[in-house]
Amino acid sequence: MGLQIEVDPGEVGFDAARLQRIDRHFARYVESGKLPGWLVLVTRHGRIAHLGMHGFADIDSGTPVRPDTLFRIYSMTKPVTSVAIMMLHEEGALELTDPVSDVIPSFADLRVYCGGTARAPQTRPATEPMRIWHLLTHTSGLTYAFHYLNPVDELYRRAGFEYGMPEDLDLAGCCDEWASMPLLFDPGTAWNYSVSTDVLGRVVEVVSGQTLDEFFRTRIFEPLGMTDTGFAVDRADADRLATLYVADPQGRAQRHPRHEEAHAAAFELPKALSGGGGLISSAHDYHRFTQMLLRGGELDGARLLGSRTVRYMTRNHLPGGADLESMALGAFSEAAYAGKGFGLGFSVLEDPTAAKVIGSAGEFAWGGLASTAFWVDPAEDLTVVFLTQLMPSSTHPIRSQLHQLVYQALVD
Repeated sequence: MGLQIEVDPGEVGFDAARLQRIDRHFARYVESGKLPGWLVLVTRHGRIAHLGMHGFADIDSGTPVRPDTLFRIYSMTKPVTSVAIMMLHEEGALELTDPVSDVIPSFADLRVYCGGTARAPQTRPATEPMRIWHLLTHTSGLTYAFHYLNPVDELYRRAGFEYGMPEDLDLAGCCDEWASMPLLFDPGTAWNYSVSTDVLGRVVEVVSGQTLDEFFRTRIFEPLGMTDTGFAVDRADADRLATLYVADPQGRAQRHPRHEEAHAAAFELPKALSGGGGLISSAHDYHRFTQMLLRGGELDGARLLGSRTVRYMTRNHLPGGADLESMALGAFSEAAYAGKGFGLGFSVLEDPTAAKVIGSAGEFAWGGLASTAFWVDPAEDLTVVFLTQLMPSSTHPIRSQLHQLVYQALVD
C-alpha cells in the first residue's frame, strides 16, 4: 500500500528546507554505520508533510528501505494492546479497578520481594491487589528479566524470560509463571517497565473470548486498514522484512550474526502472543494507528474508541500526578523520565521545560527495542513515526534528536 507526501509542507506550517535537516542528519547515521537504514514520516493536520528514508533494510543484499518495508516494532505493540483493553472497557466488559485475579486467578495472593537473593528471596503479602489500571500504567510491581537491577529480575531470567518467552509456554502459562514470582513493590506505589502489557494481552483473550491476534485483526487492524501488521510475516512478503541488527560496542550496526533467531521467528506465529512486544508492522499501518489516536479514536469512518476515552488514556495517571522521575525505579524504559508522566499505555509529556525538549504538554508517545519511535502531539495536530532495526534502542539519542529536528521545522 503506497505512502506518499500528501501536502506541501508550507501549507501546514512547516519550512520545507528545515524539514530536510531530518533526512540529512539521519543520513549521517547510515554513512557512519550507526544505523542500517530508516524511515521517518511526519504529518500535520492529518496529512503527510514529510516522508524520508535512507539506507538498507538488509546491508548484505543491498536491499534499500522502501515505503512498504516491514519492521519489528516491539514495544510499539503496547499502545495497540492498551487500545484493545480500553475498547473492552467501553463495552462494560471490565473495570479499570478490577483485580487482575478476577480474570487470571493465579494473580490472587501475590507476594512482594523484601530481601534476600534470587536463590532465597524473602517475601511478604502484597498490601493491594494488582488491578487492570496498574498493568496499563506499569505500576503493577512486575518487571522485565533484562533489567538486571533486582534479584526478581534474575528469577525471570531463570524462568526463561530474558528476551521473549519460553517456547513451551502459551500466554496463559507465561502469566501463571509471572504471578508465581514476587513483585518488586506493592501495586500502585512505584513505576517499573515490565511484562504488564503482556498480561493485558491475556486479559484481552479471556474477556473477549478471542485469541489476541484474532482480536487485533478483527477489531483494530481490519477496521483501520492495517493489512501489514501482525505477529508473523507471510513468507510471500519475506523480501519486505528488514533485518534486525545489534549494535557493536562502538554503536555501529552489525549482524549478531544477522540475528538469525529473530529472522526465523518472524515467519512463525509464536505460541505466546506478546501484547507487549510481538507485532511486525509497516510505516503505512502505524501511521494509520497514530492518525486514529490523533482524531480521538476514529479514522475514515471506523471508530475504535470514544474521543473522551482517548483523552483519558493520554493524561498522566501516576498517583498524585507524580512524574516518572519521582516514581520510576531507574530501570530501562522506552522514554526519558524527566518532565513525563504515564497514561494508559503511553508516556505523556507534562513539562517540556523539565524534559529539556521542544514540544507540547499533552504529547504522548512510546518506542520499541529496535530503536523505533512514535509520538502524537494533539496541541500541534502532529504525528511522527520513525522506523529502523537496531537494538537496543538506548544505543543512540535518536528520539531526542528527531524531536528537536521536527519542531525546529514548524514555523507557523
